[in-house]
Amino acid sequence: MTSNRPVRVAVVGAGPAGIYASDILSRSDLDVSIDLIERLPAPFGLVRYGVAPDHPRIKQIIVALHKVLERGDIRLLCNVDYGVDLKLEDLRRHYDAVIFATGAIKDADLPIPGIDLEGSFGAADFVSWYDGHPDVPRTWPLTAQHVAVLGAGNVALDVARVLAKHADDMLPTEVPANVHEGLAANAVTDVHVFARRGPAQAKFSSLELRELGHVPDVDVVVYPEDFEFDEGSMAAIHSSNQTKQVVKTLTDWTLKEPEDLTASRRIHLHFLHKPVEVLGEDGKVVGLRTERTVLTGDGSVAGTGQTHDWPVGAVYRAVGYFGSPLVDVPFDERGGVISNSEGRVLDVDGQHVPGVYTTGWIKRGPVGLIGHTKSDASETIRHLVEDAADADAFRTATEPDPESVLSFLVEKGARPIQWAGWELLDAYERALGEPHGRDRVKVVPREDMVRIALAEAADES
Repeated sequence: MTSNRPVRVAVVGAGPAGIYASDILSRSDLDVSIDLIERLPAPFGLVRYGVAPDHPRIKQIIVALHKVLERGDIRLLCNVDYGVDLKLEDLRRHYDAVIFATGAIKDADLPIPGIDLEGSFGAADFVSWYDGHPDVPRTWPLTAQHVAVLGAGNVALDVARVLAKHADDMLPTEVPANVHEGLAANAVTDVHVFARRGPAQAKFSSLELRELGHVPDVDVVVYPEDFEFDEGSMAAIHSSNQTKQVVKTLTDWTLKEPEDLTASRRIHLHFLHKPVEVLGEDGKVVGLRTERTVLTGDGSVAGTGQTHDWPVGAVYRAVGYFGSPLVDVPFDERGGVISNSEGRVLDVDGQHVPGVYTTGWIKRGPVGLIGHTKSDASETIRHLVEDAADADAFRTATEPDPESVLSFLVEKGARPIQWAGWELLDAYERALGEPHGRDRVKVVPREDMVRIALAEAADES
């Protein structure tokens, strides 16, 4: 009989999705032992590495996530890379169930000519750089005076704001030293944000948009000719307070007089402009071509054939995130998600792969705010608990002892970082920030993060 031991569950991915799933599972009626596995040396995923550093309000989500993990009933194993340090067959040996919560961190494709030119970037890569992600280069080319950002969501606004903001105005935040240094050398004067639909279809949050208007020495410029509202637009405005607030803020900005625009940098918001080509010379970005669009009545748009060329030296596409396939896990290439039904992972025949589940953006796609991840996790955990009702059949791990997976990882050459190790790194970062009145300064190089978390001496060689 195996039913007298806890059900062993591995949750892969220690971002909000993985932590919410672990928390909900830990508070279920199931007798359970949970390991939260994360490939980076630090937990918290997109909140640490996907939210702009000048958004401390959103960063406060980390406080709630921190409280979940510090309880001690969920074991954190950072610096453990699924697909490298262990595979699905290894997880099956040590756990009865696995929940994949690996998120979506790649940029979605934008298939237009010239998108691969030098100077054309994905927003996700830029976000990773300014958030101090350990797996991206330390430097970023910020040589263009005029920059285009493609997209009409909060990430597009984050990118535009960080590009336009003066570096010293980022200093009160946790921005890493190398990022501040890079932004201080930024040559930008004008950032142009392009949305293919109208103001009422923009996906910006009203708060994010209002914040844009308060960036020191940065003017927001909008163009009255871009303001068009069809029946679909009016319905959206009347049915959503968020849309109403966004349209009001944008409309107020159209009333600005030219003499009011005195800042040294500008963010231009262009609506009804569809990017159709990135223009290049000698393999480098020199411009962007957009097609004027027109609303068709239901909030969607059609092209007019009228194009405009914008002289820009860099292009950032912020058209969404996309999931990455995982070793030995069924993947929907079109949707960029793990193949699943309500969190139960499905094989090629549409059958549930026993003991394998998913949650978060890798389950449903990169839509919704962080808060939506809780209900998503609840659905997945409900199914796992239902499946575990047949206790003996569900407990399939042959080496369920929590110490056995640690021994396996160490034998493989992995260097797992547990909660106490994260606390060391957390304290170190806070100590870096304290003399400057900052909450923290992030440590960026992976090897430094690991050394600090494992309390290893610095290599003096």
